[in-house]
Amino acid sequence: MSKPIIEGLITWPRNLSTLRGGGLSTLRGGGMSTLRDGGMSTLRGGGLSTLRGGGMSTLRNGGLSTLRYGGLSTLRYGGLSTLRYGGLSTLRGGGLSTLSGGGMSTLSTDVYRSNIPPLPYFLRELDARGYKREAEMIRYYLPEELWPENFFN
Repeated sequence: MSKPIIEGLITWPRNLSTLRGGGLSTLRGGGMSTLRDGGMSTLRGGGLSTLRGGGMSTLRNGGLSTLRYGGLSTLRYGGLSTLRYGGLSTLRGGGLSTLSGGGMSTLSTDVYRSNIPPLPYFLRELDARGYKREAEMIRYYLPEELWPENFFN
């Protein structure tokens, strides 16, 4: 079983690869790209957009939504789900997996994709909203330079 493609859900690369198309790449299509539809763009369809479907949106399918598929949802495929393919899952395809297709993988193939904002921003939002346990889980796997207290300084 592979991770399903959810209609209407905008996603960006969110793994630890710095290569083209990776979660830490600043090139077009990368998770840290500020270009249109990029993982760190503030424009509609971007990972830092507050508009519907954006990474910083609390609306349906948004990266900070608590609704199904949202970045703050604990339901299946949600950003705070520990179930298979969830953002806090360590299983293959999960957001905390270091295996190919996982969110903590450094590989440039089978790149993990998610609707959450870039991890430093997501962690900052988790901390601000009181999701301490969830933020600690992500920090355990995430390189310290991507922790908000280091990334934004």
